[in-house]
Amino acid sequence: MNNAVNNGVWSGSWVAERLGVGIAGDDTLKEMLGLALRRNPKRAHLLVSHVLGKHVPQSPSVVYGHGLALGRRVRELLGEADSDRAVVLGYAETATGLGHSVADGLGTAPYLHSTRRPVEGVARAGGFEESHSHATSHLLLPEDATLLVGTGPLVLVDDEFSTGNTIMNTIRDLHDRYPRGRYVVVALVDMRSPQDAGRLEAFAGEIGARVDLVATASGTVRLPEGVLEKGQDLVARFDRNPPGARGRVDSAATAAWARPAPTHPHPPHTRVDLDWPQSVPDGGRHGFTPEHRIQLEAALPAMAVRLAQALPEDAHRVHILGFEELMYAPLRLACELERSVTAEIRYSTTTRSPVLAVDDPGYAIRSRLTFPAHDDPADGPGDRYAYNVAGAGFDAVVAVVDSAADTPALHAPDGLLAQLAAHTPHVVLAVIPSYVPERPPMLPEPLRGPAFSSYAPEEVGWLLQDLSDVTLEAPTEEREEAIQSGGAHYAESLPVEYQPSEQYQELFQAALETSAARIAQAVGVVTETVIAERSPRPVLVSLARAGTPVGVLMRRWAQFRHGLDLPHYAVSIVRGRGIDANALRWLAAHHDPRDVVFVDGWTGKGAITRELAAAIEEFEAAGGAAGFDAEIAVLADPGSCVRTYGTREDFLIPSACLNSTVSGLISRTVLRADLVGPDDFHGAKFYRELAGADVSVAFLDAVAARFGEVAEAVAAAVKELLASDRTPTWEGWAAVERISEEYGIHDVNLVKPGVGETTRVLLRRVPWKILARAGAGADLDHVRLLAEQRGVPVEEVGELPYTCVGLIHPKYTRGATGADGKAVAL
Repeated sequence: MNNAVNNGVWSGSWVAERLGVGIAGDDTLKEMLGLALRRNPKRAHLLVSHVLGKHVPQSPSVVYGHGLALGRRVRELLGEADSDRAVVLGYAETATGLGHSVADGLGTAPYLHSTRRPVEGVARAGGFEESHSHATSHLLLPEDATLLVGTGPLVLVDDEFSTGNTIMNTIRDLHDRYPRGRYVVVALVDMRSPQDAGRLEAFAGEIGARVDLVATASGTVRLPEGVLEKGQDLVARFDRNPPGARGRVDSAATAAWARPAPTHPHPPHTRVDLDWPQSVPDGGRHGFTPEHRIQLEAALPAMAVRLAQALPEDAHRVHILGFEELMYAPLRLACELERSVTAEIRYSTTTRSPVLAVDDPGYAIRSRLTFPAHDDPADGPGDRYAYNVAGAGFDAVVAVVDSAADTPALHAPDGLLAQLAAHTPHVVLAVIPSYVPERPPMLPEPLRGPAFSSYAPEEVGWLLQDLSDVTLEAPTEEREEAIQSGGAHYAESLPVEYQPSEQYQELFQAALETSAARIAQAVGVVTETVIAERSPRPVLVSLARAGTPVGVLMRRWAQFRHGLDLPHYAVSIVRGRGIDANALRWLAAHHDPRDVVFVDGWTGKGAITRELAAAIEEFEAAGGAAGFDAEIAVLADPGSCVRTYGTREDFLIPSACLNSTVSGLISRTVLRADLVGPDDFHGAKFYRELAGADVSVAFLDAVAARFGEVAEAVAAAVKELLASDRTPTWEGWAAVERISEEYGIHDVNLVKPGVGETTRVLLRRVPWKILARAGAGADLDHVRLLAEQRGVPVEEVGELPYTCVGLIHPKYTRGATGADGKAVAL
């Protein structure tokens, strides 16, 4: 095979002599690696692999064989059972083909590689930074969002393992999202320094997982002091044709290779139709399954025949040139061609990485072709390179690109095809269709005030659809009968909005005056807890609608205390139906799910807490983005259902006293099949006609005005809270079950604990009776008034974990009310 030692000259000797850089290790190391210099502010030297198929043309069977051999070693390490559960992840751009080859060697593993090419409509499943690279951001864009979900081993493949930083960054990111017990790191060469050698084992202990390393060869790189600066000086001195100058072969020692570039005109390139199977992805950017592999294997022989027919009959030396991340498909075509023709076949790919070219046997990069990017990259236009192709004596070069890269820039006078045509008599172009996952329907942007809600547009974005023009209200008694008989779900209609009397409005104002500072402190405590424990820049997502005023207040506290401008949205969650999956999909497309914090006003018995946990699990199992934390942050947690709260006291939150007029004039959410399709957000109404009674902003302003006076108390409370045991006891749920049995209801859904939930019973449902803790004071004034208006008895109870509990009329029919429509006792 071609290797890094020719005629006794190692292809790293030029750099070693000038910079004092050297490599030491396995006997095969210098056969696999050479050295070059590159334009990079972080690392001047480049280890150039002669078996990777990136910078140095190599026999495709050698390149593929190294990947297969590593995959087989991983299978031997893992054993049959774990190998069958493994997933392989390769790194863009240099290791996309190597990783795919390792997956082939492993046998049945699905494959995914990171990418620097974002694809519109495909949600990120993760991402990480490569600290030493010239282009750092890696995206993970699997079509199947469950590909990385599971407990089987994750096999991470890169061309070299140098410091371990990139690998550990990746594992840390993925382990947070998709924890598992075992990782295997695979590389052609392990070149860690002695100082870095123990870091991987320590890291494995830190995350509580096993991390193994498999490499073809190992050794170390000797880097003398000042090597970066000396390397940069050498690049500046020898690079006579720096990036940006195109139209000739680049070499620091000569203007061209010994074989001069032809001066006669060349015929246009030949395009060959491979008839690539439409169902087979062009690579692992969005995932490549064992089924895809079977289809590709069946199609390769016929594609190689078409490729051979496009080559000149007298070709003796043919080069297959892949394209950046598109390494595996051209590699497999090259392997198949190598088996079917007599010509010598070589393989390499173009790259983003700028490397100095020096025409010297002791240097790994002998020539460089420079041409403009031709795939409309997300990071804008720039130079791309093909190394060691010019002057290498190829009778034909086959450029293999995906259809996204078959652009006018590819065919331009200074484009890749023209550059190749100057150095080989025959250029063939093969285009593989770019695989783009089927995109889900685009979701609309959030609704905002004043068009939807009376809140300012920056306060909250509603991930809902506007059903204001639809008649959804039904008399309370009709709704209750339909709900309890099973004829309708409570979210399929709306209660008639309660219009508060003058006396009730006075009670609201009095309650707000009394409790504003208490609420402000709870807002501060829960917000500070979220920032300390959940995310330094959380994305607040309120559960509409009771959570919305709380989310707005938390956003205002973050601005007041930290100068943060936090995004805030409101989404629908429906008991028995779960959270709006389309809203989650929108959030995952616009934010990191790990930053999302769900917000609600209070907990009762914890039904919504459990509903959300089950809904998130179902969302992920159905292929939705992973990373959402199902724990709710609430203002008050009297039911002891969550760890993140402002207080666990059951006190009056004035926003619970009213409906839409304290929630931006928005109704409760609606989920009805004839109005909400599979690709729609849940719905809600904007009651513009109630603007005269709206106190939504006044409520927010009254609480926010007290932030300054409670700041010190918040700091003390948070310090105490963070040091305490906040494990939920679910005592509220136990109390509800006990009450349900004691009062012969036998349905916990008809028992609504807490001041907020009791108020909802009186405003929206058909109440049976109210249980009030003996001695409860002004917190229940509005409850007593509402109960009196509806003729509902209030029963004082000695031991009650809540201030009050509302009981919905059990087994309700309209016959259970008196002639005046009021509830009667059983």
